[in-house]
Amino acid sequence: MEFDFSAMAGPQRYKLMSASVTPRPIAWVTTKSASGVLNAAPYSFFNMMSAEPPLLVIGMMRRPDGTHKDTAANILETGEFVVNLVSEADSAAMNFTCIDAPPEFDEIAETGLMTAPSSVVAPPRIASAPVAMECRLYQSIEAGQTTIALGEVLRFHIDDAFVDADRLHVDTLAMGLVARMHGAGWYTRATDLFQMERPNYAAWSGASAEADRR
Repeated sequence: MEFDFSAMAGPQRYKLMSASVTPRPIAWVTTKSASGVLNAAPYSFFNMMSAEPPLLVIGMMRRPDGTHKDTAANILETGEFVVNLVSEADSAAMNFTCIDAPPEFDEIAETGLMTAPSSVVAPPRIASAPVAMECRLYQSIEAGQTTIALGEVLRFHIDDAFVDADRLHVDTLAMGLVARMHGAGWYTRATDLFQMERPNYAAWSGASAEADRR
């Protein structure tokens, strides 16, 4: 079945895309307004885009009236934010921070989450997050009802339990990260995996040539 997106409303396109492009990692973004109000909110329109420079991307939809939500407003105002990754142990707290609260509401305080000071940006890290990345706004793009923020990672924090600092080997599965799935309220764990080695052309072509000679 083919859908003509140019003839469909935004909520209809969202329903099809968000149920198909899965699983999606979750950026649990902490920001601080210029007046000092903290905010935490999760976003699943998120991923790593580049290592040189180290860039993350977050897509943040606006309110129905077209105004920016708190996270986007704070990022555009201050140019700083922290992307925290979400473990299953933090999933309930992460879900609470989705609440449609007014700007003065401090989601972090209400969940009882502990924070830790960031090294080079004003917003704090979520202390229990297995990974937290301090970011500076690299570029913002206003695309219809969505604000897209590219963030340059300035500092990368990872719990000592999950990394071999000498080898830079990360025990990804041990972090117990959750990801966003389809529909309202569905998430997934990284518990059912399979591995495939990336093919090497020289080895492949050599094997093919040997097979042809037989």
